[in-house]
Amino acid sequence: MKDPYDILGVPRTASEAEIKKAFRALAKKHHPDKHAGDKEAQKTFQEISGAYDILGDKDKRAQFDAGAIGADGNPRGFGASGAGGFDPRAGGGGFRQGNPFGNGGGFGAGGFDPRAGGFKFSFDDHPGAESAGFEDIFENLMGARRGGARASRAQKGEDFTAAVTVSFEEAVNGGTRRVVLQNGEQIDVKIPAGVKDGQTIRVKGRGGAGRGGGPNGDILLTVSVAAHPWMTRDGNDIRMDLPVTLKEAVLGGKVPVPTLTGTVSLTVPPNANTGTVLRLKGKGVGGTGDLYVRLVVSLPDRPDEALKTFLEGWEGNYDPRARMR
Repeated sequence: MKDPYDILGVPRTASEAEIKKAFRALAKKHHPDKHAGDKEAQKTFQEISGAYDILGDKDKRAQFDAGAIGADGNPRGFGASGAGGFDPRAGGGGFRQGNPFGNGGGFGAGGFDPRAGGFKFSFDDHPGAESAGFEDIFENLMGARRGGARASRAQKGEDFTAAVTVSFEEAVNGGTRRVVLQNGEQIDVKIPAGVKDGQTIRVKGRGGAGRGGGPNGDILLTVSVAAHPWMTRDGNDIRMDLPVTLKEAVLGGKVPVPTLTGTVSLTVPPNANTGTVLRLKGKGVGGTGDLYVRLVVSLPDRPDEALKTFLEGWEGNYDPRARMR
């Protein structure tokens, strides 16, 4: 297998940030989603993921640099039939061409049973280390190899985070927005109808690439909802103020009301006043909430002569400020 440093194109002195940056750039370039049906691209992507599986893990990288594991992530010197390798299935001798721990010398043709008791090893390059039975050493190393393989196969990709601001209408009715991820990729994300301000949407499988056959990460998209000029949200209900003329308030009648699904007609009852609240059923969020319309009597900026003449001749016999006393 190729050297993981060569695969990612980084020097052996590269920092964790430099390794991560190189992996993201290569993963984006060779991602299978961009090369459907291209087996060579898939193979390259697997090599990139395998290289990052080693160099992206501090412990594995240290083991690789020290020569304890190979580019495939497995311990060196075990399972190979070459010099220094150990074949536990061998009928005689067990060790081939010398001690697998590099101390020189063989165990002869008499054979060696790793399950036999009383045979101890110690490592001169680890002062103070306790001696251990060969069977324990063999089992620990082979167990670590199997465990490392399982971990490699099960590692999920990194979760990406992003933020987006949507209009009040998009939050209520839903829509689609393009977002830019940490790796530079741009994707279209569906905004579900009824999303709330500050809510986080999870887009599964569109985050960082998984390692060792693991699943891709997700996108965690935080949504901010822009304010509407005359509407506010109250759970699944919507509230708004609706200006009406003096005539509409006193005599009543039909008035148009702009909603998020189009303009509808609202019946204003006679003798309505500012603060009167009327309900339009099913005109809230997702068709489950309602639209509550609060009437606000509004006079013209410049009243015409007819209105002035009427008011000058009208003797009002009520006190609108009586409640304040």
